[in-house]
Parts: sequence; C-alpha cells; structure tokens
Amino acid sequence: MKIYLLLLLAIIAEVIATSALKATESFTRPLPSLLVVAGYGAAFFLLSTTLKTLPLGVAYAIWSGVGTALVAVVGWLVYKQQLDLPAVAGIALIIAGTLVLNLFSKTAVH
Repeated sequence: MKIYLLLLLAIIAEVIATSALKATESFTRPLPSLLVVAGYGAAFFLLSTTLKTLPLGVAYAIWSGVGTALVAVVGWLVYKQQLDLPAVAGIALIIAGTLVLNLFSKTAVH
C-alpha cells in the first residue's frame, strides 16, 4: 500500500504543477514558474519510484487519469472554468476506468 501513497503524492504534485501553469503567464512570473518546475520534478521522481513495483501501464493510467480528473476540478473551482455535461461524463468515465483497473485487473498490485 505504500506504493499507492507514493503514486498519490505523484498525482498531487502533478496536479499542483499543472494547475499553476496558468498563473505563470507564460513563465513570466517567477514564483508560479518555480512551483511548476518543482511540482513536475517531484511528480516524475515519485512516479518513477512507483515503477519499481507497479507495471508501467497501470501506474501511468492511474497517474494520468486521476490527475486529469483533478485538474478539471481545480480548473472549475479555482479558475471558474465551466464543465458541461459531456465534460462531467468524461471525467466520470476516467474515474470509473481507474476504479476498474484497480479493483478488477490482475496486473494491478494489491
């Protein structure tokens, strides 16, 4: 289960970095830019650490799927970006796919 904590931390770091991209204003603002670089550095380091145990496809599917869903939620909450019904349905499918992968796939580590 420690491996999934590392993967969760990788996802959080990636979501923070991706969410801060808008605030960099094309990397003209130093503090948000530093947050982006540090966040992606931490995310990739943590993700690479999980690959010692998790299969690449499983780790990346979880990392990118959950990250994508969380970034959409951050965009909605922080940047007031609207999510229409197809966007919400797509996010729900991403979450459902991640759950199916973890709960039913024999390639995931339990």
